Amino acid sequence: MPVRQLSESLINRIAAGEVVERPASVVKELIENALDAGANRIEIVTDGGGRRLIRVTDDGEGMTRADLALAVDRHATSKLDDDDLLQIRTLGFRGEALPSIGAVARLSITTRHTSEPHAWVISVEGGVKSDVKPAALSEGTRVEVSDLFYATPARLKFLKSDRSEAEAVREVVRRLAMSRPEVAFTLAGDERAPVTWGAALPGTTGRLTRLADVLGAEFRANAVEIQGEREGVAVEGYAGLPTLSRANALGQYLFVNGRPVRDKLLIGVVRAAYADYLPRDRHPLVALFVTLPSREVDVNVHPAKTEVRFRDNGLVRALLLHALKDALARDGQRASSTGGTATIAAFSPAALPRRGWDWRRSPARPGGAFGSAVAAAREPVSEFVEVAQAAFDVGTAAAVARVEVTEPAADLLDKPLGAARSQVHDTYIVAQTRDGLVIVDQHAAHERLVYERMKAAHEQTGVARQILLIPEIVELDSADIDRVLARAEELARFGLVLEPFGPGAVAVRETPSMLGEIDSRALVRDLAEHMAEWDEALPLERRLLHVSATMACYGSVRAGRRLKSEEMNALLRAMEETPNSGQCNHGRPTYVELKLSDIERLFGRR
Repeated sequence: MPVRQLSESLINRIAAGEVVERPASVVKELIENALDAGANRIEIVTDGGGRRLIRVTDDGEGMTRADLALAVDRHATSKLDDDDLLQIRTLGFRGEALPSIGAVARLSITTRHTSEPHAWVISVEGGVKSDVKPAALSEGTRVEVSDLFYATPARLKFLKSDRSEAEAVREVVRRLAMSRPEVAFTLAGDERAPVTWGAALPGTTGRLTRLADVLGAEFRANAVEIQGEREGVAVEGYAGLPTLSRANALGQYLFVNGRPVRDKLLIGVVRAAYADYLPRDRHPLVALFVTLPSREVDVNVHPAKTEVRFRDNGLVRALLLHALKDALARDGQRASSTGGTATIAAFSPAALPRRGWDWRRSPARPGGAFGSAVAAAREPVSEFVEVAQAAFDVGTAAAVARVEVTEPAADLLDKPLGAARSQVHDTYIVAQTRDGLVIVDQHAAHERLVYERMKAAHEQTGVARQILLIPEIVELDSADIDRVLARAEELARFGLVLEPFGPGAVAVRETPSMLGEIDSRALVRDLAEHMAEWDEALPLERRLLHVSATMACYGSVRAGRRLKSEEMNALLRAMEETPNSGQCNHGRPTYVELKLSDIERLFGRR
């Protein structure tokens, strides 16, 4: 087959295949153009998930007639001052977006520059552009894209449902809105109710306000500020407390020089930073903004500009990891505010079960004034009475339903976790503060305390060991025995000494002294199960954290153990002095705080 030159229209369609993957790709390119034009307000309207219509309107500086005619030609851009591709300071740069969109859809651009007496409009259909004509527009630019992929019908088959495409558009707008809090965004379409994110104040306050608007008020109430700088690279942003986690990593956002990107670096860094707080199947919410010289990052890696490549990948990773760990250690004693909110919500009338004794159905004495009054009152009584009565239906009394009550120590009421008042069900400590009360899960709290002591001991002098008078024999299958004995040296660092004991068993010779009496058999079996999920790529530090967390769980105060008043207060004081005590090793909160004002509202006192 002879070599031939491709036509301009075919070249544009090939380029469009790289840049325009779906409606969300078009929305991303058009919003980035609006931001580069200095827009303060951007409105996005879609129809049919974007396949029928995409309209993006902004109040930016607009284009002159000459610029508009050139903007729809391939390899034309206003985003580069010269030919230096290492000095890219804008969001767009490839010069292929508008002609690529016009090659596969019907494109119309109406724009007005402040130096022009009126607006101008140009249209492109299937790669064929019209003449520039006068138009009416007060300011900025309005771009309309209709019948997306009409010129390449095969691409339509790969699009998902309108709802799915609309959700992809929404995610693109969310990311760009988070990157520019000073810009107001409005998103509307037939698939959703209109949503507006108003312009926020500059600085960290405005950034957190925009993140709360996009990610929810729950994130704002449970976010810790991230800051760090090293060798000209700076990172800012916010990360959610470990107790505010999700089942997937979709709530993790990275921005490089204001550009939203998806990078495996972030996922690895976040996983390492939260390794001390969350199990592997839970993921935190983070939004990190990295700023560095443009020559230190290559943004010309992916046609859709969603990936970047750092010149010094190790520097950026170390900075992000250090900043996250510092912030989590600083605020590690906080527990998520969602615990208290969920507790209050659980006591709301709508959440209470409709069961228990109903006085309206109880037999009334026939005749007499009292019987008549009851009969007359049966119909108009509110259903709230039935629901409220259900709160007192506690079911059958449990054998462990004991409450130990102690008098509060006045000097302890001003402590962050207050003074211990009682122990409920031999599991939960109820403490009183000056402005509320605190409920502590004694096992989860002590588990974190033991874990932190074990880590500190391992880093300083090593974990002290106690020799068992009679070794514990643990039976395991051959695969588990091989795994455990292969890690025997690592386990010994934490005071757990194992030896082979014939076929199908290992002997526990020594255990960590700080754990006291523990169930060695269950501990070794649990460690063997965890090791089955490890691979050689898992860093040694992560493996050691797994070991110490598992040991801490077995060496902590168990639920069901009755504590004295002195023991309860000692646990509270230790929590106040221990880093990361707001959550256990599995990411669950160790305590829930209820403010007195919330409790008063619950009972209608406010």
